This record gives sequence, structure tokens and C-alpha cells, in this order.
Amino acid sequence: MIAANAGIAEKDPVRHTVSHVLQKPVPRQVLYRILMEMNPTETVEPPKEAVVFHARQRRETPALTTDTRRRLRVLAAEDNKTNQLVFGKMLKELDVELLFASNGIEAVSLYDSFTPDIVFMDISMPKKDGKAATQEIRDKEKTTGTRIPIVAMTAHAMSGDQEAILDAGLDRFLTKPLKKALVIEQIE
Repeated sequence: MIAANAGIAEKDPVRHTVSHVLQKPVPRQVLYRILMEMNPTETVEPPKEAVVFHARQRRETPALTTDTRRRLRVLAAEDNKTNQLVFGKMLKELDVELLFASNGIEAVSLYDSFTPDIVFMDISMPKKDGKAATQEIRDKEKTTGTRIPIVAMTAHAMSGDQEAILDAGLDRFLTKPLKKALVIEQIE
């Protein structure tokens, strides 16, 4: 990885710096999207390989348009691959950008880089659970003055669990197995 990043540094120093900070290579299309979001009034030449993920199509396709509207960004923090697949299928009819985090640490990191409009947060995840990840996101929001909805997804349906989850900073509560209509209702 070091040798690969050395080549990046010579060709694209900005991409190298971002890759170094994030501790992993960053594709040009992701860097381009971040730069456009930081300064949408400045014209930046898009890289030829820029792609946008569409939940509806479930694959990457070239999609550079002049349309100034952006898709609703949905971040789903879910460690179970089967649940990720099911959740993705629930949203396939919606025109949203969907990104998955496999644990609470990833969820917080993707919150910073992806800037979601809504987060669906599994409560029981490895490395950092959904409550701790939500608390960290809420602490970050205090400095920005924004607050996005965070919806708990959990199999914990015991009496008192809902109150403890909502007290942790989550806005809403959905029990597993998730129902498509309720998920879509949260997004709308």
C-alpha cells in the first residue's frame, strides 16, 4: 500500500494527503464528490472515472449530470451482511445514495465523510455499539449546529429498551425484523 500511495503522491498530492489522513487510498471520484460538496459554486473538472452509486440500480454507473439536486443520502450502520442485503432491497425503489457501515466506528467515520441526511443505526455492533456511535455523532453535531435523524434498528424489544435507546440520542426506534413500509416512512 505504501508503494501504491507513493505513486499517488507524485501524480495527485491532494489525493495522497486525503488518503494519508484516512489511512486508506481514496478513489478520485470520492475525492471529487467531497471537493464539490465543500465548494459547490466553484467549477471543478470532473475526473473521467467519476461514478455515483444508485441504490435503485445496485451497481456503479457513470452519472455526471448538470442537475443541481442531489439524492437523499442514507447511512445504514449494520454489521450483518444479510441484513445489509435486505435493507438495500427495501430501498431499491427509492432514488437514494445508500452506504453501509459494518460497525460503530465506521458509522462515525462515514458520518463525517458521507454527510448523510438520515442514519439507520443498529444498536448491537462490534467495536462500538449504536448508542456509543450515536453519542459521538451528537457530540460532533453540537459544533456544527446541525442534527440529522438517527433511527435505531434493533432486535432488543424488551420493556425499557426503547427508552434507553432514545435516551442515548437516537430519534426513533424500529424493531427487527424491519418492515419496508416503516423504513420508507422514516426516510420520507
